[in-house]
Amino acid sequence: MNPNNAPIKWLKNKYSGKYENDKDIFKIIPKDISRLTRSFHRQIPEYNVTPLINLTNLASMLNIGGIWVKDESVRLNLNSFKVLGGSFAIYRFLKKKLNMDHLEIPLAELNSSKFKKMIGNITFATATDGNHGRGVAWAAKKLGYKSVIYVHKGTSKERIEAIKSYGATVKIINGTYDAAVRQVNIDAEKNEWQVISDTSWVGYEEIPTWIMQGYTTMLSETQEQLVAQGIIKPTHIFVQAGVGALAASVIGYYHALFGKEAPISVVIEPSKAACIFDSLEKDDDKLHTFKGELNTIMAGLACGEASPIAWKMLKNCADFFIASPDYVAAKGMRIYSVPIKGDPVIISGESGAVTLAVLMYILESEELLEFKKDLNIDSSSQILLINTEGNTDPINFRRIVWEGSDSVPKQYWTE
Repeated sequence: MNPNNAPIKWLKNKYSGKYENDKDIFKIIPKDISRLTRSFHRQIPEYNVTPLINLTNLASMLNIGGIWVKDESVRLNLNSFKVLGGSFAIYRFLKKKLNMDHLEIPLAELNSSKFKKMIGNITFATATDGNHGRGVAWAAKKLGYKSVIYVHKGTSKERIEAIKSYGATVKIINGTYDAAVRQVNIDAEKNEWQVISDTSWVGYEEIPTWIMQGYTTMLSETQEQLVAQGIIKPTHIFVQAGVGALAASVIGYYHALFGKEAPISVVIEPSKAACIFDSLEKDDDKLHTFKGELNTIMAGLACGEASPIAWKMLKNCADFFIASPDYVAAKGMRIYSVPIKGDPVIISGESGAVTLAVLMYILESEELLEFKKDLNIDSSSQILLINTEGNTDPINFRRIVWEGSDSVPKQYWTE
């Protein structure tokens, strides 16, 4: 995929802007959806708007206008944005089961014994690399339901224990994340569980769409925070992708808001799990499975099969795609942890930090001047990044930040 281990392999999307009309976008991200999602999420007692952090001094060093980091490491004390999607999908599923999907039912009322009796017993199930499963387990427990979460064999003990702490049954599959997705669907059909998956497949698109919509709470918060700083919109968005649901939600949200004036978007995957990049590079109008063990430190992005509904959005709206090796994410974690004097410390996990280091390589590497020019980044650019997770795997976090594992090869050091 990236034989010379260079920090960035990039691809310009020749299909960007090819949607025939906005209806395709609004099917996934309707115009009023963020109002509905925030109305729901505000009812959760622990809900607070997460910070939008300005890395002023780093931006000055890199000679750009601003680097804005939406810090999801403090979302609902769950260390990740993922709970926004899973909780909203469960909420929508329960309303639909009551034939009340057209109503905004208060969360307290939905959690009442009256509605519980009407709904009956449900076990929610999903496959996860960690954060999505934790969010589903948390939401199921909050609403008084059981959950079963499938993880792959490479999932860390810390992530498994975090899921179990919300009462979930955790099953470990001897395979990759994609194998866990397949197995949970087989078992859910046998056991009459309800799958809440953030990836889609033929015949299963509604719930993944609800999950993508749930993420717009984070984006509407971000827009309010930017406008409060006098910034109408970011000029650029760098967003990470696993199955692609987050990236598609972010890019779709901004296209729904600004149309052809949407920010320039860059989608970033691990080199060891670059299923979206690989499919676009093959350029045969098919979604390909990325082969291999998917053994990247970016556990939340270790997906070999992209979500088809996310793929369609990204193929038609995203501007650039990047594949990066693990040492790039590790560098990003260290930069966040040891910032330039005057900038705040940000605790970022492997999947959360990769976008920052990618941005820095683009701005600091002479070999990437052509790419920088294509991106149209200059001294007035306002870059939006999302720290998608905090310290979700403490042992590996210390290995990277304290002990320097996954270090940058010397030939890619920057001055």
